[in-house]
Amino acid sequence: MSEQTTTTPQYPEQLSDILLVLDKEKKKIQAVTGINKNGELETVDPDKKNQSQFMRVDKSGDIFSNFFSNFWRQLKDPTRFSFFKIPAAEAIDAAQKMQQHVDQPTKEGEAVMAKHEVKEPQDQQQENKQENKKDMETAQATPVTSEYRYKPEQIDWETMNNLGLSKEYLEKKNLLDPLLRGFKTNELVPVSLNLGTAITRMDARLALQTNESGDVVVAIHGIRREPNLNFPFFGHEFSKEDKENLLKTGNMGRVVDLTNPKTGEKMPSVISIDRLTNEVIALRQDWMKIPDEMKGIKLNEQQKQTLMEGKPLYLEGMISKKGEPFNAPVQFNADKRFVEFLFDRNVNRGQNQQAEQQQGQLQEAPRTFRGKELTDQQYDKFKEGQTVYVDGLLDKKGQKYQGYITFDKETGKTGFSFNNPDKLKEKIQPKEENKTQVAVNSDGKTNEATKNIKEPLKTGQQQPKDKKQQQQQDATKTPEKSRGRKR
Repeated sequence: MSEQTTTTPQYPEQLSDILLVLDKEKKKIQAVTGINKNGELETVDPDKKNQSQFMRVDKSGDIFSNFFSNFWRQLKDPTRFSFFKIPAAEAIDAAQKMQQHVDQPTKEGEAVMAKHEVKEPQDQQQENKQENKKDMETAQATPVTSEYRYKPEQIDWETMNNLGLSKEYLEKKNLLDPLLRGFKTNELVPVSLNLGTAITRMDARLALQTNESGDVVVAIHGIRREPNLNFPFFGHEFSKEDKENLLKTGNMGRVVDLTNPKTGEKMPSVISIDRLTNEVIALRQDWMKIPDEMKGIKLNEQQKQTLMEGKPLYLEGMISKKGEPFNAPVQFNADKRFVEFLFDRNVNRGQNQQAEQQQGQLQEAPRTFRGKELTDQQYDKFKEGQTVYVDGLLDKKGQKYQGYITFDKETGKTGFSFNNPDKLKEKIQPKEENKTQVAVNSDGKTNEATKNIKEPLKTGQQQPKDKKQQQQQDATKTPEKSRGRKR
């Protein structure tokens, strides 16, 4: 943050607007300051003493449209309010005139209000249709495959950094691999949208898409208050039963024909709800993959067909990770793109988590770990849960090191160790060179022998590598004081 040199905050007034709001119940004009965690609007009186608290938004049309759409979705009761975008320098005077019009309506005041009013994003119904279209296109554009659609170098990392995300963070959270495969992140990611003079923070799932110019862009899937089931979804009108199924289990339970808006093609598809964001997600039936086996139970052709039709299937005699038999209904989920164990969204959350943990075996092992893509032989062992030795891993400073990785099929997490976990019983002494390098370069720790060296430690380095580094290391040492008598 830059230091303030005056008591009055300085803003790029020519680049920013103020967001004013009319509370239709209170009939009062206020300046917007934000939205609290409960989705309730926060405001202050539009006067000079509160000027520093006003929410400032970028004048740019596209940027503001994206901001306001997200802003609108976060509100608990958006229809209660009317919003107005006013140039920062005119905001206080405009607010007074608007309040006068609210108190005593005039044609002039009505014109001022109409000039600055910000409508519901694309007349809400259209907005909802557009959201569904985006969700549909995201899902339909990516068939179920283990192949990589994108490369790390295709990602605009500057944009990612502006969202508060880095390559290292995504790798650490095991979120980069699904992005490169063309999938959404498997968990919510904290995102900061910096619009220059306004910052909004939200949790969202991310995905990569290719725009019309062929560039790879980041798609942000924000959280909706509830699934949008009251409007047609690519030609499909949700029935009462469809809505009940989607709200209860997250899956509609049948195959329906959806219409491709670009080609007019009819696409038999299954529909589910993204339980993290409440988005409506569809997947073409011919892209569905049904496993041959579920927790020790081999599926026959009839059972596979039931699942291909989007219907739930009750299975008995499955074996849990603890080796205990259990029974459960299963169903294909269009968002997750695999057969999941069903659970009621309204039951205890702990039970839901247990049910989801049962499907850990269906999570796919990442092909790339800490910048190193596994060979086919390594990957075959890794995805089966075997320990794999990998050379050429990269720390945060780009230096190589090596170690052992193991994939936990039950949790979908990758474990790392400098020592072979399969041989820990032999009490083999670990090699220190890599531990020192990674601790200094990646974890921000200090090694006494190299603490004054400015460059990142090279692979296996524990001491100054040359005369120059030795001089750096010795430079800050305090010379011993002479013990001679002062004259």
